[in-house]
Amino acid sequence: MLHKLMILLIVFMLFVVGCGENTEKGQMDFDLPKILVSPKGLVHSFWVTVKAGADSAGREFGANIIWKGPAQETDIARQISIVEDYMNKHVDAIVLAACDTKALLPVVKKAQARNIPVITIDSGLEEALALSHVATNNIAAAEKAAATLAELIGGEGTVACIPFVPGAATSIMRESGFINGIRAFPKIEVSAVQYSQSDVATAMAVTEDILTAQPDLKGIFAANEAGVIGAVQGLKSKNKTGQVKLVGFDAAPNEVKALENGALDALIVQDPFKMGYLGVKMAMNALQGKPVEKKIDTGVYVITRENLNEPAIQKLITK
Repeated sequence: MLHKLMILLIVFMLFVVGCGENTEKGQMDFDLPKILVSPKGLVHSFWVTVKAGADSAGREFGANIIWKGPAQETDIARQISIVEDYMNKHVDAIVLAACDTKALLPVVKKAQARNIPVITIDSGLEEALALSHVATNNIAAAEKAAATLAELIGGEGTVACIPFVPGAATSIMRESGFINGIRAFPKIEVSAVQYSQSDVATAMAVTEDILTAQPDLKGIFAANEAGVIGAVQGLKSKNKTGQVKLVGFDAAPNEVKALENGALDALIVQDPFKMGYLGVKMAMNALQGKPVEKKIDTGVYVITRENLNEPAIQKLITK
């Protein structure tokens, strides 16, 4: 009896797997171009909105969107493997948010050698290999974060910066932009720079360590969603919520909620939908021989409790 049950279970599992494959194939129109869109990670709300933009462009311009990226933004090897795998599966174009500015260069050069157009979004490469780069001006955005935090703390005191992954272009630019922005305020010192590794628990631990070492800290800039939520938790655990001003990046639902309830003070917000949409649009332009813009700035906005409910701001908030 047990033997028969095992056979039935194996048959059922094969049936389920087969159905999954057939469903995936059924969703693909093989007459349309196939575009791999590979984000840096999958776990943050930011990437969900990037995917929505990419899917929207795929429907509008007639492309099959293959959404595939590493689960974690630190898994560089996984992203390289994904891109190589889909090149071997003969995708027509690649839209890439690179986990690392240097490590993805060889695989992008392979794509170029095979005449596969590559567009970068959000996080680019050390060399300007991509046909187009669609992103926030992260340096200017982080300078806005510095000016916002400086105003919140009255123009003097010590502050900390929590970037995310060393080697990731966006992290590098937000860190340098913030530090450069703070130089405009001679009475403010950046006294700590520690990485969150795009992990909430790590960001919380980093925040607690900074607060323990610097009890008079006035402010923190957390450079992405995981860093913001971890910093919120770290401030709460140290009973510093509201005392230490917090400026974050992005506008995931949990970040917006923290802004509403006073756990953080301002958010520097991108337009991830536009990144996904324009990334796919530029890929389609390349495939169709249409003009491709080398660099596209998707804009940045400062959100506070005071302007949170404005219609233009509400459109940017991740639902």
